[in-house]
Amino acid sequence: MAIYSNQYDVIVVGAGHAGCEAALAGARLGLKTLVLTMNIEVVAAMSCNPAIGGLGKGHLVKEIDALGGEMGLNADATGIQFRQLNTRKGAAVQSSRCQSDKYLYALRMKSVLEKQENLFLKQQIVEGLLIKNDQVKGVKTNIGETFFSRCIIITTGTFMNGLLHVGTKSKSGGRAGEGTSGGISQCLTSLGIELGRFKTGTPPRLDGLTIDYSKCLEQPGDKNPTPFSFLTKTLPQPQVSCFITYTNTQTHEIIRKNLHKSPLYAGIIKSTGPRYCPSIEDKIVRFSNRERHQIFLEPMGLNTTEVYINGASTSLPVDVQIELLRSISGLENVEMTRTGYAVEYDYAKPTQLKPTLETKQVEGLYLAGQINGTSGYEEAAAQGLVAGINAALHCKGKEPFILDRSQAYIGVLIDDLITKGVEDPYRMMTSRAEYRLLLREGNADLRLTEKAREIGLIRDDRWNVFEKRKESLDELRKKIKETKISPSNENILKLEKIKTATPKKMISLEELLRRPEIGYENLSLFDVNICDGSVGKELEIDIKFKGYIEKQEESIQQFKKLESLRIPKDFIYSNIPGFSREVIEKLEKVKPASLGQASRISGVTPSAMTNLMIYLKKRSFEQRKLK
Repeated sequence: MAIYSNQYDVIVVGAGHAGCEAALAGARLGLKTLVLTMNIEVVAAMSCNPAIGGLGKGHLVKEIDALGGEMGLNADATGIQFRQLNTRKGAAVQSSRCQSDKYLYALRMKSVLEKQENLFLKQQIVEGLLIKNDQVKGVKTNIGETFFSRCIIITTGTFMNGLLHVGTKSKSGGRAGEGTSGGISQCLTSLGIELGRFKTGTPPRLDGLTIDYSKCLEQPGDKNPTPFSFLTKTLPQPQVSCFITYTNTQTHEIIRKNLHKSPLYAGIIKSTGPRYCPSIEDKIVRFSNRERHQIFLEPMGLNTTEVYINGASTSLPVDVQIELLRSISGLENVEMTRTGYAVEYDYAKPTQLKPTLETKQVEGLYLAGQINGTSGYEEAAAQGLVAGINAALHCKGKEPFILDRSQAYIGVLIDDLITKGVEDPYRMMTSRAEYRLLLREGNADLRLTEKAREIGLIRDDRWNVFEKRKESLDELRKKIKETKISPSNENILKLEKIKTATPKKMISLEELLRRPEIGYENLSLFDVNICDGSVGKELEIDIKFKGYIEKQEESIQQFKKLESLRIPKDFIYSNIPGFSREVIEKLEKVKPASLGQASRISGVTPSAMTNLMIYLKKRSFEQRKLK
């Protein structure tokens, strides 16, 4: 007789981008993992923009892939337009982005979860957590079912006490057409976890058949698209164009005269919205001197006529939304298929988390994604992966997996959250990473894949690809260092062909490649054929930016010294003479694990850091003396 099992190692609450990566990581590390979601039909739903990557975000996707995650592979399999951004700027800030087929993306990810060994997917609404002696024991659902586990990862996105706004009308919901979850908010509060309230928004969706594209500027993808995953060889989907249009003075006037109907400006919404992705109302108010704002028309899939209007997020009333849209060139006769709206939701203040994303209050309870005050699919997926890995390692009794700021954008993301906290929804940008020249998209596998292999998350097929790429890079580096060219007549002609000066003496190809006008492709003139362009590009960057890279590596050594000065968990900051009450409160709230982390807390002054360092060194000396 079969007995229904409700005992798991890891339970993941929510199946958005964070939940999917968390669940896959746990299951792939051999843990019996359960995913509980409100609606099993919307796994990995692209609630807002049907796209993956972007400035800073593309780095996260590459790192997720390098660590054995699924987002990059899923984006490659379902992407319908790929573009490299910031290509005219330095290598450190170049990022990948792809327009995805919204429906294929979710469908493929759901299939991956369903086929994953050790992973179980169920449609249930979690309304409470089972906690005993500050340790998780399981969850209970709204229909009275109980599931037990050793670790729980909460990835509820915008569904905790979600409230949707269109004009002056509001209703409960975490996403249009779906409900909300209030029980988890109450449960977290009862555990002593402090919650806050954020707002985000989404634009209307349009009927593409009612758009006059002849009045818009076509934006095709790259001729030679670059995939996200280091495993991807070909991109299977047809590639399509997006289009660009602009708001105008008429659009702005329509918005201004209706601002009193906006829930944000009418005082209905009191929570903070995303600073770097403002609504169209916010843009008109904050940038009142601008005569126009760029609007992107992005297809939502290959088998739908719906179009996402990027840059026009709004929660104005429906009649105002259609009026402002029809004032835009190309949209004079447009029809909306879905209205734009704003959503308010609860989040947990992330300074209450450890670097593993485990809560400080409850052992075995992890939070990942928008619940930690972030915005974006990529930020959510990165947190989900880290939480999933650490929940699995926790169950196995192994050391946690922690990436610091010098190792990955994921490390920057998590350190920013747990150390600085958030005042508005956090968005990853390249400017947040102080070591960004070393944290490039193209070397994500070289930085992270070996670490993931050590914990068991990298399969043999991925490992073989990584080893081959690393071997190719090492061989190419050696070859161009050892290959010398002389100022012979033959070489003079070759160098004239690529418009570079002839050397007066024999030089290596490595020295030649340092020249700004020389690219790795030019090395083929000297019988150096590079089959993998990504390998050639990485080598070129390493050589051209060698001096800058060495300086950043020196900075990292200083960073590591500060990180190595550990602060005991029970450290009493009020014992240090000269500390202000503000400094003591901030240090007590974050409870930094190291002197380096303490230095990054907003409001902790340089003089306070000096006092703390002296005190820690003195204490360490006295302890050694006693021994």
